[in-house]
Amino acid sequence: MSEDDRTRAMRSPGERRPLPPRNDRLRAAGAPAHQFPQGADDAPRSSSRVYGRRRSGSSPVRPLSGGSGRASEPPGPRGPREPRGPRRRIRGGTIFKIIAALLVVLVLSAAGLLFWIDGRLGGLPGGVLDDYKGRPDDTPGTNWLLVGSDSREGLTKRQRRKLATGNSEGRRTDSMMLLHLPEGGDKPTLVSLPRDSAVSIPGHGRNKLNAAYAIGGPRLLVQTVETVTGLRVDNYMEIGFAGFVDIVDAVGGVEINVRAAVNDPKAGLKLKKGTQTLNGAQALGYVRTRKGGALPDYERTKRQRQFLSAVVKKAASPGTLINPFTSIPLAMSATEAVAVDEDTGVFDMLSLGLAMGDSPVTTVVPFGGTEIVAGGQAVKWDRAKALELFDALAADKPVPKEIIDAGN
Repeated sequence: MSEDDRTRAMRSPGERRPLPPRNDRLRAAGAPAHQFPQGADDAPRSSSRVYGRRRSGSSPVRPLSGGSGRASEPPGPRGPREPRGPRRRIRGGTIFKIIAALLVVLVLSAAGLLFWIDGRLGGLPGGVLDDYKGRPDDTPGTNWLLVGSDSREGLTKRQRRKLATGNSEGRRTDSMMLLHLPEGGDKPTLVSLPRDSAVSIPGHGRNKLNAAYAIGGPRLLVQTVETVTGLRVDNYMEIGFAGFVDIVDAVGGVEINVRAAVNDPKAGLKLKKGTQTLNGAQALGYVRTRKGGALPDYERTKRQRQFLSAVVKKAASPGTLINPFTSIPLAMSATEAVAVDEDTGVFDMLSLGLAMGDSPVTTVVPFGGTEIVAGGQAVKWDRAKALELFDALAADKPVPKEIIDAGN
């Protein structure tokens, strides 16, 4: 048996005999040399079909790419993202309409609040500023008579004990001030009228100024002030103890520079020296105490002017008026606390607040010596200097500096 026969006998029946290389087969068949393939002789060649075309060779098949030369990425589960359109811009006319609408709402709200306040003002009987024989003529500017009464109305027994107001019945003037608002650009002038001033009360002879209120109420007090000053009172406002406390608390307290430490159990007050914020109860004690100074009543009028300027200035500040959490409680407290003549309205109150916010010039009627009147010992005014003061206000002119210095 030849070697080829033995090889065929050892091969399994199903095993296929490998073909010799292609070039060997061509030589065995006597094919011409030009039919031999060029390049690698026996390297197996692979072929694949790409997008319908048959490609031969040994290089790997790559998918066709776009113009960028990079293979395109398959789309995500939601497909290719669509380009966004241009954003819509709010036109200038729309913005203007929104702003205009907001302004209209604010104006209507403010107007409604003013009318509401105006409807709540009043509280005094008619005729407070009625004419009478010999009443002074109208003078330039606007004159306010501001009165703080010692009325305990609205205070419970517990509040009276806490505020140390006592239990006196009736109503008397605890402080009186004359505020002049000039027509020009000058500063307002706030003048204290000591309640123990010796004056002539129409129909009742010589007495203390606060006796006029006790005898004939606001109307007789106005007539008395007009008679002794020669000024015509245009507006009248009065506030009691309870209202005083409510207004101070409504504006969140008032910052006061306490020039000297105060300890007055009768006024329920104990304060250290220096700038501090006083609440309603402390402020009431501060303007009522007679402690401190060689002339207690004189020092008292200075504290009253200092405090009134501070509280009205804060109440009229933009931070208070713009904030509804302070302006609305303040409006409610003020309309319940103050009483005004029947001709005084909300716009008069606004002018008062704005004037006091302008840091008015403050002083007291010049005085010197004492006088015995029906009510006892009273303060006697310096007639010459007092006339100089009131004549300047009647002419709507600044008060002479020496008069102001004498009162401060």
